[in-house]
Amino acid sequence: MIYTVTFNPSLDYYVKVNNLKSGIVNRTSTEYITVGGKGLNVSLALKELGDPSYALGFVAGFTGRAIDEKVSALGLEHEFLEVEGQSRINVKIKSTTETDINGTGALVTEDDVARLTKRLKALLKDGDWLIICGSVPPPLDDRTYENLLKKIKTVKNINVVVDACGGLLTNTLKYRPFLIKPNIFELSEIFGLKTLPNTKEIAACARTLQKQGARNVIVSMGSDGAVMVTETDQAMYVRAARGQLVNSVGAGDSMIAGFIHEYLASGNYFSALNFATAAGSACAFTQHLATREQIEYIESLML
Repeated sequence: MIYTVTFNPSLDYYVKVNNLKSGIVNRTSTEYITVGGKGLNVSLALKELGDPSYALGFVAGFTGRAIDEKVSALGLEHEFLEVEGQSRINVKIKSTTETDINGTGALVTEDDVARLTKRLKALLKDGDWLIICGSVPPPLDDRTYENLLKKIKTVKNINVVVDACGGLLTNTLKYRPFLIKPNIFELSEIFGLKTLPNTKEIAACARTLQKQGARNVIVSMGSDGAVMVTETDQAMYVRAARGQLVNSVGAGDSMIAGFIHEYLASGNYFSALNFATAAGSACAFTQHLATREQIEYIESLML
C-alpha cells in the first residue's frame, strides 16, 4: 500500500488576472478552488494512474472541514487528524507571471505528530510505501520528518519517499529514503551554489546526497527535464516535452506519482524517470493535475 502524508494541506484559490498591477483593484477573469498540499497532489495523481493510496494529514477549522469534504468528493481514501487553528488558504495568481501567496497553516504540536506517528505504525506493513511531502507549519521545525522516520523506520521495513526543502529533507537522509526529489533550486540551496548547476554538476551533487544516505535521487529542472542517479550507480537525464506552461503547481508531485507508478509496474529506473518527467510536463500544460491520457500522450512525444 502507498501512504502519503501532508502536514499542511490547503484550499488553493486559483485566480487569473489579465495584466496584474499592484496598488490598484484587479478583477479576475477566471477562478476556482481545489485542495492543495504536496502529499494530496501525489495521491490524486496516483488515483488518476490507477494506483490506490491512503492520504493522511492534519486539518483544522472550517477550512479543514472544507478540505475533508473536497477530498471525500474526489474519491480519495484518507484520514485527517483534527488540530487547533485553521487550515491554510493559498492564493495562486496567474497573470503575465505566476504569483503564489501561501498561508501559514494550522497549529500542529509535537503531541499531534505523536498521534500521526502512532497511526502510521498501526497502518504500515513491511514493503509499503510512505511518501512525505511539503512544508510543515510552525512551530514544527526541520527535524520533524527526521523524528517521524526515526520512530517508524526502526520498526518497519518500508520504502520512503521525501520531497521537501533544506534541512527538512537532508535531515532524513540517515534513514536511507528510497527516493528524494529536490528541484534544481532546492538542490542549489542545499549546496550553497550561487549559480544553477549543469547536468554533470547536478549528478555530482546527487551522488553526495547518496553518500549521506539517499538511495535514489531525482533532480527536477522544470522545462529542462530531470536528472536521476540510482542506487545501482546509473546517472541518467531525460528531456522534458515542449509545450505552453499553464500552471506549474503540482508538477513535482505528479513526477513522484508517475515515477512510483511506472517503477512498481516495470522495476526499470529509466522507464520510471521518463514517465515521471512526462507526468510533470503534462501537469504543467494543464490547469491542474493531468489525466492519464494526457500523460501518456506527452510520453509518446518524448520517445
